[in-house]
Amino acid sequence: MEELTEQLFEFYNGFSTWESSVIRASDLSVSEAHAIEILGEHGRMNMKTLAEKLGVTTGTTTVTVDRLERKDYARREALKEDRRVNLISLSEKGKQAFLEHHRYHVQLTEQIAAVLSVEEVTQLHSLLQKINREVF
Repeated sequence: MEELTEQLFEFYNGFSTWESSVIRASDLSVSEAHAIEILGEHGRMNMKTLAEKLGVTTGTTTVTVDRLERKDYARREALKEDRRVNLISLSEKGKQAFLEHHRYHVQLTEQIAAVLSVEEVTQLHSLLQKINREVF
């Protein structure tokens, strides 16, 4: 078990370092980039849903969305039916940032897949799905 823990830690550190280097090339923080990734992947959503997908509080998400709005990456739109509810969406600048950041994720996935057999890629995919479903 200790060896698995070490490998998971090494993978996490490698991924975290890689992502930080990708994000450092922009004017975004890691939390802002993650919010853009979720909004780009899932589209317009309310603050509560975005917070759930980020795994943080709505208060933390509000701060992140405030910064994204100031930087012109995202915008809030109040619902006509209930002005207390805001839908968050990406601006054109935000959509471009999503596409660029997503390209880096695809490139990393391709690098990982390149060192694995087709069967190992399938196994990794299944294992990650199970871990994400059961643990996170």
